[in-house]
Amino acid sequence: MSERTLRIEVPGAGAITAIETAADGEPSGWTFVYAPGAGSSVHDPFGVFACRTLAKRGVRAVRFQFPYQEAKRRSPDRAPTLEATWRAVLASARDSAHLEPAEATLPQPARLLIAGRSMGGRIGSHIAAQDPQAAAALALFAYPLHPPGKPDQRRDSHLASIAVPTFFCSGTNDAFASPGELREAADLVPAATVHLLEGADHGFAVRKSSGRTREDVYREAVDALWDWLKTTA
Repeated sequence: MSERTLRIEVPGAGAITAIETAADGEPSGWTFVYAPGAGSSVHDPFGVFACRTLAKRGVRAVRFQFPYQEAKRRSPDRAPTLEATWRAVLASARDSAHLEPAEATLPQPARLLIAGRSMGGRIGSHIAAQDPQAAAALALFAYPLHPPGKPDQRRDSHLASIAVPTFFCSGTNDAFASPGELREAADLVPAATVHLLEGADHGFAVRKSSGRTREDVYREAVDALWDWLKTTA
């Protein structure tokens, strides 16, 4: 599997690291652009699994980290910087001019899929809401609808402005959104699909008694995304 490290300049915040995974086999026409949750990085385990699994199915994948993660700080950047990072990465993903012809694995322009776990996906959803041309679809894993124990502090005011097909995938034991709350939020998006991971928490962990591993949950999430993506124009 072919991967390469990229450096992408974020206006006002310096360069961040991204890793591009080339599509294997028959190109699907999709580019999966993924951001991690607040406590992770470009090496986020679910992001690595998703990018490499989708690459085997003909999807070019780009995963990245935010400036504060680049600097190994614990506190996330402010929203304008997080959003500027998403825009810079999407612009880079659209631009294949830096590739030699032999390295260009997808016909251009590829359809972009904004994706992310927890905070990474939430900020990506801001971009999709602000600009309907930013991407062709949106995938939100473990969407943090509200802080744990604070259901009145919902982060859903922008969701009705999202015009692209949107895939929500969260565990049934996610403290950031119960299944009912997640469905209510998804109903705000004109074209939304919800997939629930039975017994999984916000980090996609499951109890040992379930007989499943975290990687089993990862696989279910990516398989569900792939099945949905194949039906998305």
